Amino acid sequence: MKKLFYSLLAVVLAACGSEKQAPIDREALVARNNPQVSSFDSLASLSVGNGEFAFTVDATGLQTFPVAYKKGVPLGTQSQWGWHSFGNPDHYKPEEYLKEYDFGRGHKELYACQFKEDGRQKEASNWFRVNPHRLHLGIVGLELGDSVKISDITDIAQTLDMWNGVINSHFALNGNAFDVQTVCHPELDMISACITSPAHAGVKLHFPYPTGAHADDACNWDANDKHTTNIVFEDAQSAVLKRTLDSTVYYVSLHWEGKASLKEKSANYFVLTPEEDKFAFSCKFTSDFPGTVLESEPATYTADALPVFAETLAAGNSYWNNFWKNGAAVDFSHCTDPRAKELERRVVLSQYLLAIQSAGSVPPQETGLTYNSWFGKFHLEMIWWHQSWQALWGHPELLDRTLGWYETVEPVAREIARRQGFDGVRWMKMTDPSGTEAPSNVGSFLIWQQPHFIYLAELVYRANPSDEVIKKYNHLVQETAKFMYSFATYDDFHGRFILKGAIPAQETLRAATTINPPFELSYWHYAMNVAQQWRERAGEKRNLEWDEMIDKLSPLAYNEDSLYLAAENAVDTYKDIRFTSDHMAVLGSVGILPMNKLIRADYMKNTLHWVWDNWNWGKTWGWDYPMTAMNATRLGEPEKAVGALLMDKRTNTYLLNGHNYQDGRLRCYLPGNGGLLTAVALMCAGWDGCEVKNPGFPQDGTWDVRWEGLKQMP
Repeated sequence: MKKLFYSLLAVVLAACGSEKQAPIDREALVARNNPQVSSFDSLASLSVGNGEFAFTVDATGLQTFPVAYKKGVPLGTQSQWGWHSFGNPDHYKPEEYLKEYDFGRGHKELYACQFKEDGRQKEASNWFRVNPHRLHLGIVGLELGDSVKISDITDIAQTLDMWNGVINSHFALNGNAFDVQTVCHPELDMISACITSPAHAGVKLHFPYPTGAHADDACNWDANDKHTTNIVFEDAQSAVLKRTLDSTVYYVSLHWEGKASLKEKSANYFVLTPEEDKFAFSCKFTSDFPGTVLESEPATYTADALPVFAETLAAGNSYWNNFWKNGAAVDFSHCTDPRAKELERRVVLSQYLLAIQSAGSVPPQETGLTYNSWFGKFHLEMIWWHQSWQALWGHPELLDRTLGWYETVEPVAREIARRQGFDGVRWMKMTDPSGTEAPSNVGSFLIWQQPHFIYLAELVYRANPSDEVIKKYNHLVQETAKFMYSFATYDDFHGRFILKGAIPAQETLRAATTINPPFELSYWHYAMNVAQQWRERAGEKRNLEWDEMIDKLSPLAYNEDSLYLAAENAVDTYKDIRFTSDHMAVLGSVGILPMNKLIRADYMKNTLHWVWDNWNWGKTWGWDYPMTAMNATRLGEPEKAVGALLMDKRTNTYLLNGHNYQDGRLRCYLPGNGGLLTAVALMCAGWDGCEVKNPGFPQDGTWDVRWEGLKQMP
């Protein structure tokens, strides 16, 4: 009998043990999704970076053919500090593009607008849209000879080793083999490369003037008279170049191993030529001189030493190994659904891309540090899409690093609120590191960027619930909420609070005629509740006026078919294509946000089904698919959740390098990548109170998704 008991106990223990998931082989997970390039493809460029700086290369491992890639995913060298403004001889000022509006809130409101009529206001608004713009800091490529074409290069074999953060490139030219390793230092705006070839090809440093264009590689190669590049320090193994563009100055430092010579080929074009088969160099970009300047006539420069290639490689390896080991991981290799492999590829590549491009000291632009979109400026309504995943995937320090920027621009945000007659701070939409509000007839009227700060601060707190986090962010959480309360209007007749005088996330609606957009209502409800919780955590009393607003916010409006409207007064939502194009923001009301008392689950499910079957999907953006997936997940529709993430639409295309292709203008779009990761976190780990395992994946046995380290969403 005793033997039988122990036998049964062993069976029970074995059964229990079999349910415990084996640790994910994280290195294998990452490695099987490493991008591999075998030809020149302008949409298959690869990048290294560290969140503050990124460097994108072609199939040679450096930026050898930038013109061939300018219409693809360009070969950018960009940083968080590298900005430039054209001259302002007419002394335009921001107040010159302000326009007065009256949205019936009892006071006039001044908005930063574009002007169509010729005159000084139009000129001022145009100047501030273009300036400042993000710089391309310089091309660093192989000097193969002016006559060499892409078609002359053969035997291409290039791999981005994401586990170690290094690009390994092989190719041949004129019978000579080339092997190039490229890595970015994790703490410096610097790349290091090692080139092995009997050809002794040089390294070119070619510097452009900015274009000031809305969306391009920021390289004007026909303006050498407008900028200069001078060697201000040089010794046997290193040099420092000083770049001067109008009033902008920055420095490019070089260090090389072995014998080499640096010569000026032409204006703003230098070539570093080695004498040995194996050649390594480091190239660092800084806003200040990297060393000591003695104020003599002429000035005397002494440069700091740069890390050599081996040091940069080791630092990069260590950083990336820790990144992959310490964050969350999701393994799709046990799934039998044929779509799982592609979903895993997108998930792994998105983590890498966002860590190098959307994790810096200021919010990211939509194309990251690859090339300029919207003049290189960033959009605060997009920060949630770029970075909410970081707190959910075990990297809250990356989100925390960016949120610190908000404190630096608080005075600007306070002035925006003041000039419009509101309390607290109103976060700008399109801006630059200074917080200057770029004029826009759409962006200046958006409000959904406002609660993002509260949501993101809450995610940081949930990842590390501590008094330190409360102390760090509570002030701005409260100031953000003060604006939100003062922006809402009390409707005496119906005894409710409404939102009006704003363009919603679905930008096809107009500010003057929009009342109670659904996503914004739901977001107001969520964020104001969170702000109250932060008051309590800080030992303060709840604000009773805020509680009244939370209690009396208007419920989402719906039609006779029990479908939620794009706005309360958008009665033709399901008849007018203007309302069924762009973002299906109504779905964000539940998904991005938790269910709340303003919403009926059955009506929201009706709305999801209608959107799924009838939406103008050709007029969507990359984050619309994860938004739909999150809505479907919370409503118990996992088939639709997976289907949304993998829907075969142009704006849901993920290139070989992982970039979310939108169209000919936006060949990469990082909000889509970030949304994907946030959606997958919700689909795996669920949300507060959810007890279903992997609620966003079908429970039919084909989606055996295994994960570690994810946090639940609110």
